[in-house]
Amino acid sequence: MSIYMKANIKLIKKHRNYSEEFKRNLVRDFEKGKLSVPQLGRLQSITCTSIYQWIYKFSTFNEKGYRVIEMKQSSVSKLKDLEERIKELERTVGQKQIMIDYLDKTIDIADDELNIDIKKKFNTS
Repeated sequence: MSIYMKANIKLIKKHRNYSEEFKRNLVRDFEKGKLSVPQLGRLQSITCTSIYQWIYKFSTFNEKGYRVIEMKQSSVSKLKDLEERIKELERTVGQKQIMIDYLDKTIDIADDELNIDIKKKFNTS
């Protein structure tokens, strides 16, 4: 293989055309916070400049004339942190609900078996 043929192969590999559907899917992944622009670029071997152009062209959130700015901490890690916080809060609420149900049942048993009306005594104090 000659040097000239190697040079042509490299040029052919660098120039790729992407379908509009592919571009829209990439923008959709960005908008959902799944991946940042640099992550998409590395994953798909596409320049960030191209991805930003597609965002400006196909994004439902970004209007023309406004710039997309990403913070250092990627939106993906922020989303994961928020999802973890939601799970933690849901666990806490669930544990509290179990405790409330247990105490209500205990009060009902005390009322039925011991004839002690704890709710009435508690509410009147």
